[in-house]
Amino acid sequence: MKNKEYIKRSIKSVWHPCTQMKHHENFPLIPIERGKGVWLYDFDGKKYLDVTSSWWVNLFGHNNKIIKKYISKQLNTLEHSMLAGLTHSPVIELSEKLSKLTNLGHCSYGSDGANAVEIALKMSSHYWSQTGFSSKNKYIYLENSYHGETLGALAVTDVPIFRTHYGSLIKNYIKTDSPDLRLKKNNQSSDEFLDEKLKKLKKIFEKNHQVTASIIIEPMVQCASGMGIYDARFLERVRELCNQYEVHLIADEIAVGFGRTGKMFAHQHAKITPDFVCLSKGLTGGYLPMSVTLTSDEIYNAFYDDDIKKGFLHSHSYTGNPLACSAALGTLSIFESDNVLKKNLILSKKINRLFSSLEDLPISDLRNIGMIWAFELDSKISIEKVVEFSLNKGVLIRPIDNTIYFMPPYCIKESEAKEMIKTTREAILNAIT
Repeated sequence: MKNKEYIKRSIKSVWHPCTQMKHHENFPLIPIERGKGVWLYDFDGKKYLDVTSSWWVNLFGHNNKIIKKYISKQLNTLEHSMLAGLTHSPVIELSEKLSKLTNLGHCSYGSDGANAVEIALKMSSHYWSQTGFSSKNKYIYLENSYHGETLGALAVTDVPIFRTHYGSLIKNYIKTDSPDLRLKKNNQSSDEFLDEKLKKLKKIFEKNHQVTASIIIEPMVQCASGMGIYDARFLERVRELCNQYEVHLIADEIAVGFGRTGKMFAHQHAKITPDFVCLSKGLTGGYLPMSVTLTSDEIYNAFYDDDIKKGFLHSHSYTGNPLACSAALGTLSIFESDNVLKKNLILSKKINRLFSSLEDLPISDLRNIGMIWAFELDSKISIEKVVEFSLNKGVLIRPIDNTIYFMPPYCIKESEAKEMIKTTREAILNAIT
């Protein structure tokens, strides 16, 4: 069987990400040969429903003909040229479109989400230094936040399994409470909980604003800590505090941008404009690695000078790669022509009704925003058994601790969603017995 051959070769030569490799002695890798729509296929022909969109990157399905067309056309003209001193049509067109969508005027490109965060953090602190406030070089971040695993991004990440081993390498910044509604006490109303978190945050701003460059947040959903959803009013108040105390607001939209929460960008639930927006994952529809950090004219102008040393000199070899830009343009073309957000709203309501079939199971906090669903599995039930059963039935889930979540591609059909939820129900019942 071909699967066994590829598993053996991969174990011997590949160090897989976010993985304890020894676990694969008992829990085999799944070698993927091809994809189509919401499905991935292994080398022996078995198919798997990709309910996590391959780590949240795939918006419109595998093997999407529109995105492929954009990439193929670009492949015949220009595969890459450096962006320092040169430019090209795809990066110009993409930057114009993203600027219009976010109301932020300038795009700085990178390779992945963590890199977009690094750019925003560096740019924010550098801005304050350029404008005579060199003491503003710290950052506020949220409890349970995740912003990436490069050292700057890790310094504003609060997921211990990623951070603990590198404590001596990263700076300590200022942490505030998470607004994740799962943390609400039993006797608290949502308003009381929100007020408590905002009062603490206001005190942090009052005490630290003179040394704080920016606050970084994942708008509406803290994904890597288990899809923690919170109230848009938190974002509104953060924007007000940033204005009041002259602190930048960085919106990390890497996981939640491009329609995942029901709005094109999650910060739009609060009708605010951040100082920086970080994008990646869905940006290219899951086709090619790329990220972008957008910022305002005011911040851009602080670097505009005759002296090169006052420029923002962060760069990468593949910055603004034409093929990746073309994939992103293909992705945006689908949003422009297909009324995606409205269709997703209708689809999510149908899927919500299907999820009601799980309510009698030993789960808690069944929640939804846009095209994201999650719940906590009772800690007495083996999550490993649930995962193994689901995989055997062809549903590819990847829990976060005891949180089971679903972020399927937007092209999922109602019949496929029924299969996803039916299998999940069967997997949980099987783990109980």
